[in-house]
Amino acid sequence: MPLSARIHEGLVFSNRDQRTLPTKFLSLVGSLGINQPVYLVADAYYACSTMALGLVQTGSHLITRLRKTCVAFEPIPPTVGKRKRGRPKRYGAKIHLFSLFEKPDDRWITAASPVYGEKDVMIRYLCLDLLWRPICRTARFVLVEHPDRGRIVFLSTDLGLNPIEIIRLYGLRFKIEFSFKQAVRTLGAYGYHFWMMTMDKIASRSGDQYLHRKTDQYRDAIRRKLAAYHRFIQIALIAQGVLQCLAATAPALVWSSFGSWLSTIRPGIPPSELVVMIALRNSLPDFLVASGPGDLWRKFMRGRLDLDLAGVYP
Repeated sequence: MPLSARIHEGLVFSNRDQRTLPTKFLSLVGSLGINQPVYLVADAYYACSTMALGLVQTGSHLITRLRKTCVAFEPIPPTVGKRKRGRPKRYGAKIHLFSLFEKPDDRWITAASPVYGEKDVMIRYLCLDLLWRPICRTARFVLVEHPDRGRIVFLSTDLGLNPIEIIRLYGLRFKIEFSFKQAVRTLGAYGYHFWMMTMDKIASRSGDQYLHRKTDQYRDAIRRKLAAYHRFIQIALIAQGVLQCLAATAPALVWSSFGSWLSTIRPGIPPSELVVMIALRNSLPDFLVASGPGDLWRKFMRGRLDLDLAGVYP
């Protein structure tokens, strides 16, 4: 269920602003006000020290995919006898993780795929606790070989998390992608059209727009424009969450009010946001008729609807 969304617009209001996209992402997570540890599942772009250490400091953990060039280091074995002069080593031998797919190793485990929607699919995985240089500490690496999806390497800052659970949690990330698609195409969450006539014209793909030399009035106008964008998106996400709640808690009622035809209606599967929207639209006239005389929502809607077109008569 979507909780919040922001536009990483590339506007720089101060030349002392050194925030990056991972830093902005962390601030977005902190703005949710979640007072308990969470697992943040992110793409390979966010496999960095900023995200990992920022989450670990708050008691949360990062689960992410790694690029094919990723490396890790073996831990240094304990020193036996008198230590030599100089600073002790912090990292052992370097390991190119993707090269381990080609090397025979008895530690590989074959198991059923925990990814949702997959049945009778067997995968191979290898779990290693190695040193990761960006955070200067040990992390858990899970190498997975899928018969159809190929090879992938996952990282988790939680050393106690089961490798199968890491694979399952990252598989849920594709639900986020589908939810984003529904927000864009079904609810039009990013179809805002708020124009600012006084805004300077900039070329396409011009990069960040620096505003630290603009007037305070111009910068305040830009902030109001972005605030309007964010409110529009947030209202759409709230509507999407309501649709998902109705689909999960009252699927039979939704299908009974759907009033159309689909070739993919499957028992036990909650309907999509689009199906719930159509069901609500079809049941609106009945709702307006059945509402009591003191219903404020009915009074609000009746003043803004053409009852003849809707097929509702007072």
